[in-house]
Amino acid sequence: MITVERLNTRAEGVGGGVSVARALPGEVVEGTPEGGRIAQPKILTPAPERVAAPCRHYKACGGCALQHASDAFVETWKTDVVRQAMAAQGIDAPIRGIHTSPPRSRRRAVLGGRRLKSGALVGFHARASDSVTAIPDCLLLDPALIAAIPALEALVAEGGSRKGEMRLAVTLFEQGIEVSVTEGKPLDKALSLSLPQIAGQFGLARLAWNGEVLLQEEPPVLRMGRARVSPPPGAFLQATPQGEAALLNCVTEAVGDAKQVVDLFAGAGTFTLPLAERAEIHAVEGYAPMLAAMDRGWRNAQGLKRVTSEARDLFRRPLMPDELKRFDAVVIDPPRAGAEAQVAELAKAAVPVIAHVSCNPVTFARDAKTLIAAGYRLDWVQVVDQFRWSAHVELAARFSRPHMG
Repeated sequence: MITVERLNTRAEGVGGGVSVARALPGEVVEGTPEGGRIAQPKILTPAPERVAAPCRHYKACGGCALQHASDAFVETWKTDVVRQAMAAQGIDAPIRGIHTSPPRSRRRAVLGGRRLKSGALVGFHARASDSVTAIPDCLLLDPALIAAIPALEALVAEGGSRKGEMRLAVTLFEQGIEVSVTEGKPLDKALSLSLPQIAGQFGLARLAWNGEVLLQEEPPVLRMGRARVSPPPGAFLQATPQGEAALLNCVTEAVGDAKQVVDLFAGAGTFTLPLAERAEIHAVEGYAPMLAAMDRGWRNAQGLKRVTSEARDLFRRPLMPDELKRFDAVVIDPPRAGAEAQVAELAKAAVPVIAHVSCNPVTFARDAKTLIAAGYRLDWVQVVDQFRWSAHVELAARFSRPHMG
């Protein structure tokens, strides 16, 4: 018997030197460890926070990790993940709670697709496996994405290899569903004709195959503030509208009445374009097609202040202090690796306010330590949970220079 002491970063129980799948702190379990992990534990003494998983796919599907825990437990645990990451760097800052996206709100996801002898299978990976499990009643995805699964299955049956797995990035736009396929069979003349026919038959807004757009009646768009933006196929977007709104509210509050703002890792303008309603923005992003999409959205919008953009790899060429000194606020939303090189230059530049969005509390805390050592104060942290029932956690934070406000 093992008593579970805590959860690890994958949201699995830890106790007795092994990890325990889908166990909670305080539970007494038994099972046979393989490779230091009990995959199928028997729960002898359940924790008070244990609940019946709401989704019928949970037992087989690996898309969620925490449906066996109450919402209150998950919110407390994710908040503690952020607190502990900061504490590991010697940081103590006020955490203002957590914003959790509701069920059935994910507007984008990456699904696996396998061609079968009869048809195809599309879904998330099974638990701790590279096999695919069907998810017709998934509680994560927007119902419009679930409704598109027959279209995805038809595309996999037509263009998938029996040997490998396809990746299907699906995104819900105003016009409908975009599907961006990678790992599909190479396009030949037959597929170039049949795949767009399938996409058209199912009413997809856009189909991209291994980077090539095969069908697009009109560019699919998302609203970003007053602008309407059509990102390139498969582009990174915030996972839920509610999560995006929560992060944007934090960024807007943090920036305050700044008039000159630089948005680093700007993407297609998630923060740039709404902020342009009251400030001039310089957007910096490594992937030029994202900036082109943002620029088109800005030019076609009404009532926005000036937005300039710059395609630049901020990992290899961060903005330097002399480039940053003209701004009175910075917005930064780096990938999971954080922005160590760029933050080092921000620390020297002493821009009055920094709005920092992060999808990795550990790299956030590392970078926050650099800013605090340079004289910044971490005013507050807001936890945002767009990836409900997963181990993933995001946050937004405000840094300020005390003598500058």
